Amino acid sequence: MNTVTNVYWTTDDLKLFPDDGNRYEIIDGELFVTKAPHWKHQNVADNVCTELKIWSRQTGLGDAATTPGVIFTDADNVIPDVVWVSNQRLAAILDDAGHLVGAPELVIEVLSPGELQEKRDRQLKLKLYSVQGVQEYWIIDPQKQQVEIYRRDNAVLKLAATLYKEDDLNSPLLPGFSCGVAQIFA
Repeated sequence: MNTVTNVYWTTDDLKLFPDDGNRYEIIDGELFVTKAPHWKHQNVADNVCTELKIWSRQTGLGDAATTPGVIFTDADNVIPDVVWVSNQRLAAILDDAGHLVGAPELVIEVLSPGELQEKRDRQLKLKLYSVQGVQEYWIIDPQKQQVEIYRRDNAVLKLAATLYKEDDLNSPLLPGFSCGVAQIFA
């Protein structure tokens, strides 16, 4: 008789994996492995990060980064495509190894093709970011060229808007920030 035992992965386990270009993430103790993103995927992430960095430099309110390690708990360790963190929050959640150990205010995921990847971003990560206190979550869909914005409402991230190429992207978290959605996909 065969017995199947579920493996519960932790942050310490991630240290044992090779630096082979794959992304290793843990959500609720479950391991997810993805290959390096497609050029277009990374270009969209870079475009939105650039817009956030320009605004951040102009205002001095925070900073944005692509693919930072975010260690929420020993069993929840992810690599979002882009994050934005206020200066005050960054000082509180950046550890000595350069990882975020708490929720950034804004997390952005760019959808990769495939049902599993989409489910992870739309369901598992949405739940994780909601539970961990992320204030706003953007899901960018390069194929549909749209941005879904989830905002915290009564302690839960809820869909607040879906923006299309002709719309402008802005946020109450980022006073005065505005970017044409079309620019993200340029």
